[in-house]
Amino acid sequence: MTERHGKGRTCLKEKQPAGQIDFAEGSVRRKTLALAAPMLVAQVLNLLYNIVDRIYIGKIPGEGTAALAGLGLCFPVVTIVTAFANLFGAGGAPLCSIARGKGKRESAQSIMRNAYFMLLVSGAVLTAIGLVFHRPLLYLFGASDTTYPYAASYLTVYLLGTLCVMTSLGLNPYINCQGFAKIGMLTVVVGAAANIVLDPVFIFALHLGVRGAAIATVLSQLLSAAWVVKFLTGKKAELKLDFRGFRPDWQCIQRITVLGIASFVMSFTDTLVQVACNATLRNFGGDLYISVMTVLNSVRQIAQTPVLAIADGASTAISYNYGARLYRRTRDAIRFMTQIAIGYTMLVWILVSLFPALFIRIFNQDAELVAAAVPALHIYFFGFVMMAFQFSGQSTFRALGRAKYAVFFSLLRKAFIVVPLTLLLPYCWNLGVSGVFAAEPVSNCIGGLACYFTMRHVVMPELKMEN
Repeated sequence: MTERHGKGRTCLKEKQPAGQIDFAEGSVRRKTLALAAPMLVAQVLNLLYNIVDRIYIGKIPGEGTAALAGLGLCFPVVTIVTAFANLFGAGGAPLCSIARGKGKRESAQSIMRNAYFMLLVSGAVLTAIGLVFHRPLLYLFGASDTTYPYAASYLTVYLLGTLCVMTSLGLNPYINCQGFAKIGMLTVVVGAAANIVLDPVFIFALHLGVRGAAIATVLSQLLSAAWVVKFLTGKKAELKLDFRGFRPDWQCIQRITVLGIASFVMSFTDTLVQVACNATLRNFGGDLYISVMTVLNSVRQIAQTPVLAIADGASTAISYNYGARLYRRTRDAIRFMTQIAIGYTMLVWILVSLFPALFIRIFNQDAELVAAAVPALHIYFFGFVMMAFQFSGQSTFRALGRAKYAVFFSLLRKAFIVVPLTLLLPYCWNLGVSGVFAAEPVSNCIGGLACYFTMRHVVMPELKMEN
């Protein structure tokens, strides 16, 4: 065992397992990219769970557009499940990383165990509520008699895999925060590869349609969950998932929840936005425009995945170095994250503006839908670069445990700006459906800049105080 001395800290360092990234030494930018690269692959593949479903469902002969609208109606429930996974996953992982940076392994391990306990409890509750109340919920989310059968077929099956989602999505951050980015990537590779193979089998070969897509997704999530549990209970993991003698530590759970509430709010407010959009679009444009919004959300999810991976990679480095009181490295990670985010989102904005139909046709070839979606995409993605500032500020607050700021700016952009504008703009200047799509860029500009400049004002002065 050797001793390593950082400025302002001393901690013990054991021999590092192969494939584990050390955030305290070497170039911060290289370490961030070393973590972000496999996380990018993982997030892209994780996105494929739902994206592949939408691609295949949109191509079902004679009913693709209606089926796509039905799938879009399930997004709020899927997002709520994701929100609870993020509550205890993204909430506990920065605390875990900070504890590792301080050399407190037992504390870090306790955080992970308590987080998983809450993941299982919340997953079971969500499954029960969703199965019992799915019909009124789907109609609340904008379902019509035409689209409800498709939505119900998908959702009732998807909910059966909720515990698998909570395990794979909620526990994977605890693999990444230990520095095992490639293992975290493989978590998703296993599930996504299975989903890509199983989707056409269940949808087309077995003629199960939308229900077949849900079955394929659940089976894939089961494989991902099994992979995560196998690693965290195995010999290679630094922090073990071991429940022998476990009792819930409610104080620890409270800390996880307080920090995770920011990620939860971000996901939950997405649900509010989706419900508001679907309900308003049903009144102004009907099922066609619900399908259009499904496509736009899919394009946005694809577009923002790389910058989210950079933000997640940087967040882990930020948390660890902040816990180790290496403030110069913390600042470098924040700046690098911001620079990459701005460059990437600007590139996406240009590409989407130049080739809108190309992105739309990935999901649906229907001429009527494409014609309606092209102008909507131009509006929806206007000023997409402003999202970079939201990602940077939000990720920094979460990484440093500044829960109050993270929660506030999550609520500001979605609940206080997007939702009211979604409901009001269609009635202003005869905008109609265009008003629904315009709410997003307005919120990106106001919310993104407010979040970023507040972060610079609050965080950067502290990080200039070398210890």
